[in-house]
Amino acid sequence: MTTRLQIYNGALLLLADRDLATLDEDREARRLLDHVWDDGGARYCLEQAQWHFAMRASRLDFNASIDPDWGFSRAFDKPADWVATSGVWQDEFMNTPLTQYADEVGFWFCDLDQIYVRYVSDHADFGANLADWPASFADYVKAYFASRIVHRMPGADSKREFLLGPPGRENKGWLNRTLLIAKNKAAMTQPATFPSRGTWAAARHRGRTSRYRDGGSTTQLIG
Repeated sequence: MTTRLQIYNGALLLLADRDLATLDEDREARRLLDHVWDDGGARYCLEQAQWHFAMRASRLDFNASIDPDWGFSRAFDKPADWVATSGVWQDEFMNTPLTQYADEVGFWFCDLDQIYVRYVSDHADFGANLADWPASFADYVKAYFASRIVHRMPGADSKREFLLGPPGRENKGWLNRTLLIAKNKAAMTQPATFPSRGTWAAARHRGRTSRYRDGGSTTQLIG
């Protein structure tokens, strides 16, 4: 279980600074971390990957008050807690991806009356629920918060190099390392998925069997 105070103290540990006793402690480091928090620091971290703990699915109806002048005929409001789109589908089981749509600021546009979407959410019950953050993601957030205030800390040069990597090798820093670990952990928790069948394969398909009209098979390499 992660708390905001733990995020702050984890960042301070990386900066070789002492812990905060409370979130009200009168210290410059706390005020700097507050600024990162209020500036959307946690949301920024949520934007970096398809985090399973922050994933939300919704069925959306088109906004009847919006009548596009051209292009797609339907507009769908993005939810207030939307952070990043994972996918858009035509059916409730999310088996048929919607490929003909536009993703614009605040809206999705297409020609359907209803769509199904999965997205990274910063709702209090999803991505903003710190208690459900995996330890690997919490470590990344701590590193990100530390990287945002390192320039204001004593010994900033060496600490910046530790967090961000030496010049020209930024991918070697602790921040990038924690992000990669968190992404790998997240990928390991996802169920196995298979690519959607294309129109050519669908045209060959005979009902629900694995055989095709022309003798092809989805379960064998030949035949």
